[in-house]
Amino acid sequence: MSGMGQTGRDRGLVSLAVASGKGGVGKTNVVINLAVTLARHRHRVAVLDADFGLGNVDVLLGLAPDLHLGHVLSGERELEEIMVDGPEGIRIIPASSGLRELTALTPRQWARLNAGVERLAGSIDFLLVDTAAGIADNVIAMLMASDRVLVVTSPEPTAVVDAYALIKVLSASDPTKDVGLLVNGARDAAEAGLVFRQLEVAVMRFLNRHVRSYGFIAQDSAVREAVCRQQPVVCEHPRSPASLCFRVLASQVAGLKPLGGSGLRPPLPAPLAGDSVDLEAPQCA
Repeated sequence: MSGMGQTGRDRGLVSLAVASGKGGVGKTNVVINLAVTLARHRHRVAVLDADFGLGNVDVLLGLAPDLHLGHVLSGERELEEIMVDGPEGIRIIPASSGLRELTALTPRQWARLNAGVERLAGSIDFLLVDTAAGIADNVIAMLMASDRVLVVTSPEPTAVVDAYALIKVLSASDPTKDVGLLVNGARDAAEAGLVFRQLEVAVMRFLNRHVRSYGFIAQDSAVREAVCRQQPVVCEHPRSPASLCFRVLASQVAGLKPLGGSGLRPPLPAPLAGDSVDLEAPQCA
């Protein structure tokens, strides 16, 4: 589906939260390059930096916004007032950095955020939500509020185990949640396929559910170079192996259909603090 000629009201808003069980797997970089690639195919894209206390989407793009999500959550500004333009016309909703009080949102703050997203629903086709890593209450609430979840992992065993733990917590909160996996930094399709199959077996055996495959992003030195230049790799090196993978990923995401919502759903109650997570995830070969 190309999406050409369609508007947010025509096709509905697709919200996709991008998460990871472990930090350092390139999640935010995936969000940025996916957003830019979708925009190049004439989709209207907004990126919500939902790492409320340690946001860095703007940093990776070399932006220096004066306002951030903290001003919206406090009631000082509307969401539309803090948005800034990114590459290819994507819209960035920047988060704050170093504000500890935003690491646990109140019901009123959630309502302000949701109201702002609902107002944007008619002007964007895709809302990509870059969450914080891990399984903190705010992270799980944001994942539950989004239509779909894309879990990013690297091939490293610790990242795979943490990805499984995140999927387990998500499944406990909502067994029907559409959850998929992207292997970032894989040497090739064979390595990525092995990681996916290992995790899929564990998820089927212990959680009795399926996970969607979003493929992989190739290990590519051009990615690090682009990050250091604060530019998306799809702009700096459009023919690099990673950029080609992002084109495949964007094509898959562009085919997702809206699930009927106009914004973020109210967050569900978080799992009890005493709940345990059994890490029956497989080890990488």
